[in-house]
Formats: sequence, structure tokens, C-alpha cells
Amino acid sequence: MTNAQLNRFKDKAFQAFGLFCTFFGLIVLAIFLLDILKEGLARLDWDFLTSLPSRRAARAGILTAWAGTLWILVMTALIAIPLGVAAGIYLEEYGKKTRMASFLEINIANLAGVPSIIYGLLGLELFVRQLQLGGSLLAGALTLSLLVLPIIIVTTREAIKAVPKSLREASFALGASKWQTIRMQVLPAATGGIMTGIILSLSRAVGEAAPLIVIGALAYVPFVPEGPMDEFTVLPIQIFNWVSRPQEAFLINAAAAIIVLLCITFMLNGIAVYLRYRQQKKVKW
Repeated sequence: MTNAQLNRFKDKAFQAFGLFCTFFGLIVLAIFLLDILKEGLARLDWDFLTSLPSRRAARAGILTAWAGTLWILVMTALIAIPLGVAAGIYLEEYGKKTRMASFLEINIANLAGVPSIIYGLLGLELFVRQLQLGGSLLAGALTLSLLVLPIIIVTTREAIKAVPKSLREASFALGASKWQTIRMQVLPAATGGIMTGIILSLSRAVGEAAPLIVIGALAYVPFVPEGPMDEFTVLPIQIFNWVSRPQEAFLINAAAAIIVLLCITFMLNGIAVYLRYRQQKKVKW
């Protein structure tokens, strides 16, 4: 067998292995989803969505959990998006290519892969203890902002980097300043990629439980939070609380809550895919 034939055989083997892994993963995911739907759909109704938590499974609802999730999602977005996008623009357009800049870029990329519980420990020390915010919504939003900031920065930089230099040069040739070029040419062209990264990062934040548990988010909150300094719970923590109970009825509640959380996650991912597709269709280099 020649080297060319051997390489073709290896390529086909890797492709077959990749298809097998993908197919196997889809089967596992389908089994998981079907089991969750079978257990939770019967429990999912308006009362379940609008009821406060209870020690009785039949009366327990997820009002405080999804309200806390919404608070956390909005506050995290308000904190992380401006900082992440601004940092990405600065590093890509204004930052000098020095050794320190390269070191900073490598560390930002590495931070995107740090386990979320490490951010929880950082948030516990910095926001809960030093700033004395306690187990509040603000402390949770700041902690999750640290979690998603590296992802937003990296995706913003990659989206800006994908904009061709010819677009910038044409803008400069017409007399536009650097900031005018960035604001009116580069950012509109990179909006699809930036928004995709933002939404995917927020989708990750919605599903996080470990860092919020570390900073002191509660598993049982009998009231809906009304301000940033209120105590809170979120859907992942409520699900964790229910699956740890021995009663089967609480497991059914957890399955229904998982369906709600999956709907939120799939909706965010769907928006990201739509924005990406729309931008690719609109802008063709």
C-alpha cells in the first residue's frame, strides 16, 4: 500500500469514526430528551410556572427560580456585554502588538476554559466578602460576568479580525477617522459574530449552578426577588435541590424544570444561529 492510499484510508477511517461518534451522541441525547419529556410534560402547566416553592411536591412551582434566572440573565448581560465588547475592540484595533499584549491574549483565551467553580470561589472572596454584597443577585451577576467575559472578548476579537482590511482602507481613503471607521464600518460588519458569541456566552451563564452555589445562592427562596440586593435562586439550583430529594414527585418536578431550562437554552442558541446565518447571508466578502 502506497503512502497516498494509506493517507486516504486514514482519512476515511477518521471520517467514519467521527460519524459514529456524532450518531452515538445524537442517540444518547434523544434518549435523554425523551425520558425528560415523558416524566416532566404532565407536570408542566401554568400553576407550576407561577407557584412559589413548597415542601409539598404537588404544590411546588418554579416562579422564584425562573424569576431569579431572568434577573441574573439581564444583569449579567448589562455588565458583561459593554465590558467584553469594549475590551475586544481595544485589543484588536488599538492595542499594540507587544509581548505583554500577546501574554494577555493567551491568558484571556485560557480563562475561557477555566472551570466555573473557580469563578465561584473568586466571586465569593471578591464580591461576597470584600465588597460585602452577600448572596445577592448583584454578586451572582458579577460572578457570572467574570465567567462569560473571556468568551465575549475572544469572539468579539475574532469577529472584528474577520472583517477584511480593504473595508478599513476604503473608509480611511474617504477621510474617515479610525473611530468612525470602527463604528460605522467594522462593527456593523462584525455584528453577527459578536452577537453570536454574546448569546452563546449568556446561554452558558443561564445553565450554571456551581459558581452561584459557592457565593451563597439559596436552594429554597419563598419570594420573588425585587431588586439587585435581594437573595435569589435560579433554575439549575432548583433542579439540583429537587433531584437530591428522595421523593419521586420531586424528580418529576425536576424533569419539568429541566424542560423549561432547555427551552430557554435552545431559544438562545437558536437566536445565535439565526443571527449568524443572517449576517453570513447579508455580508459576502
